[in-house]
Amino acid sequence: MSLSLSPAVPARTSVLGRVVSALAALWLATCLAGCGAINRVPSLEEQAKSSWSEVQNQYQRRADLIPNLVETVKGYTKQEQETLTRVTEARAKATSIQVDASTVSDPEKFKQFQEAQNQLSGALGRLLASVEAYPDLKSNQNFLALQSQLEGTENRIAVARRDYIQAVQAYNTEIRTIPGRWVASWFYPEAKPMETFTSTPGAERAPNVKF
Repeated sequence: MSLSLSPAVPARTSVLGRVVSALAALWLATCLAGCGAINRVPSLEEQAKSSWSEVQNQYQRRADLIPNLVETVKGYTKQEQETLTRVTEARAKATSIQVDASTVSDPEKFKQFQEAQNQLSGALGRLLASVEAYPDLKSNQNFLALQSQLEGTENRIAVARRDYIQAVQAYNTEIRTIPGRWVASWFYPEAKPMETFTSTPGAERAPNVKF
């Protein structure tokens, strides 16, 4: 009787292949860890999320200023009720959209957030423009204080958006190019590209709140 060893050969070859693959992966991981590449993806992701939190903080700061601004303007501008209503409604819509860290990886939610903030910016800009017709309001100390705070907040929003865009650009580039793409697929499969702000007419400028 003759014995055939052929079935065992593929099995040994398969085991050897897995061992070689594991050793190769270990070697590559060691190399990447040595040069810091293996930690670059999560580091850039955290930077982008931190920048996103600052964007949220500054938009919330603006939203918190608006009720006092509306009340102050209301006392001087009886015929601007429609403009005031639009600002109030735009603020309500913007603050009703629930956002968190996952929003930056959800194109639809991010688009809703940006559109709502853009609508609020437009409504607020029209309100501030209407104040030009009311000299007494323009000299009111409460209005002047709110104007100053709003101007500072708009500038901080612009800076926060810029920092976020830069952070997302660095992160997205990392997970889409080699070796970052390899690192993300092997060690961080949950890593997804993040959304960023798109340009809108006048978005690069804060609303004109100086008189």
